[in-house]
Amino acid sequence: MKLKKNSPLKLRAVTLGCSKNRVDTEHLLSQLGGDFVVVPEISSEAVDILLVNTCGFIGDAKQESIDAILEAVELKKQGLVGELVVFGCLSQRYGSELPSLIPEVDAWFGARDFDPLLRYLGVEPDACRSRKRVPTDCGPGTAYLKIAEGCDRRCSYCAIPFIRGAHRSVPMEELVEEATNLAAMGVRELVLIAQDTTYYGLDLYKKRCLASLIQKLSDIPGIEWIRIHYSYPADFPEDVLEEMATNPKVCKYLDIPLQHISDLVLSNMRRHVDGAWTRHLISELRSRVPGVVLRTTMIVGHPGEGPEEFEELLAFCREAGFERLGAFTYSEEEGTYGAAHFKDDVPEEVKQKRLDLLMQQQADISLAFNKSRVGSVERVMVDSVAPGGKLVCRSQYESPDVDGEIIVSVPEGIDCASLPGKFIQVRITGADLYDLEAELI
Repeated sequence: MKLKKNSPLKLRAVTLGCSKNRVDTEHLLSQLGGDFVVVPEISSEAVDILLVNTCGFIGDAKQESIDAILEAVELKKQGLVGELVVFGCLSQRYGSELPSLIPEVDAWFGARDFDPLLRYLGVEPDACRSRKRVPTDCGPGTAYLKIAEGCDRRCSYCAIPFIRGAHRSVPMEELVEEATNLAAMGVRELVLIAQDTTYYGLDLYKKRCLASLIQKLSDIPGIEWIRIHYSYPADFPEDVLEEMATNPKVCKYLDIPLQHISDLVLSNMRRHVDGAWTRHLISELRSRVPGVVLRTTMIVGHPGEGPEEFEELLAFCREAGFERLGAFTYSEEEGTYGAAHFKDDVPEEVKQKRLDLLMQQQADISLAFNKSRVGSVERVMVDSVAPGGKLVCRSQYESPDVDGEIIVSVPEGIDCASLPGKFIQVRITGADLYDLEAELI
C-alpha cells in the first residue's frame, strides 16, 4: 500500500451485485481493526482508501461494475480518494486484462480469497474475527448469512462456477457463531444465501444438511425469522419442507430460481430437471407448506426457445401463480457451456418482447396477490422510517431488496425512531402492484 499509515485511515467500501457480495464486504470490514475508520458507503467525504467490490455475472452487471470503477477513478483525480482498490467477481474473471485497461486502479484482487487484500491493507487475517460482521445494508433487524461459496452445478448460461470455484459449505459451528454474533447486534431475521442453499453440507457432511442448519439457527436467542434464498429445484430436500411447514421461525417464503419449463430449454440449460419434475415440485411446495409465497426467476430467449417454448413458459407461470417473479433476457457469456455449444440466435428485439409479455402477465398475478391481503392482520418488521413519519416494513412474505414494502401509517405521539429492527402488528388497508399500505394496531 502506497499510503503512509497516519492512523486511523478513512476507508469506504462500495458493493455491487448480489447479497453474497454484500456479506463478503461485511466480513472484510470486520477484520480491519482500529487502524481504519469505516466511512458509510453512501458518504461523499474524502477517504484514504476506496474499495470497490465488483460483480461479473452478466453483461449489465459487468457494465455497472466498470462504470463504478471509472467513477471512482474520477474521484481519485479530484483528490477525494487516496488509493483505489478493486476486488470481487469482475476482477476474478478479467484480472489479466483490467490492469492495463484501467491503470489508475492501485491494486486488483479476486473473489475467492481475501487474505491477499487484507495483507495489502497491512492487516493480518484472523479466522475468528472473520466470523464477525460490519453491517452495511438491509436495515438494523436483518442480515444475510452466506452458508456456502461456489457451485458444482454447470448450468449452460452461468459463469459463476469458474468465477467462484467449486461448492464449499461453511462449517455449521462457524455459521452458528456468526449468527449468534449478529443476534447480539440486534439482528432478528437471517436470510440464508448461497449459489445453491439446498446443496449445503454435501461436501462437509456427505449429505444435505440445510434442515439441520435451520434447526440450529432457530435455537439462537433473538433470531425470529429465517428466510431461504436461491434453492435449486433438482433433488430438493424434503426435510426442508417439513421445517418450513412446522418451524414457526422459518418464513413461509422460498426463493427458487426455475429459469424455464420447456423440456428442450431446460435440457439446453443443463438444469438436470424437466417440466414434469418442476410442476411436481411446485405442487409439493404448495400442498406441504400451505400459504407459502414463492419467488422465482426466469430466463427468456435462451437458445432453443422458440414461440412454442415461450408460450409454454407463459402458460406455466399463469398456472403456478408465482407471487414474486423476476426475469431477464439471455446473454451469452464467454467461457460458459452455452457460449461453446449453442448459437445465440434469438434476436434481441424478440427477447425483449417476450420479457415484456412475461412481466406484464406477472404484474396482474402480483397485484391480485397483494389485493387478496387487504384486511388481513400481519406481523411485520420495521426496516426504516420514511419522510413524513410512516414506517417502511416487511412481513414474512417480503424479502429485503427484491420485494415490495408495507408502508404503515402511525398515529401522532408514537416514537417511530425506536421502531426500526422491531416487530409490530398491522392491518393491511390498501394494495398496488408492488407495495401495500397498512395501519398500526
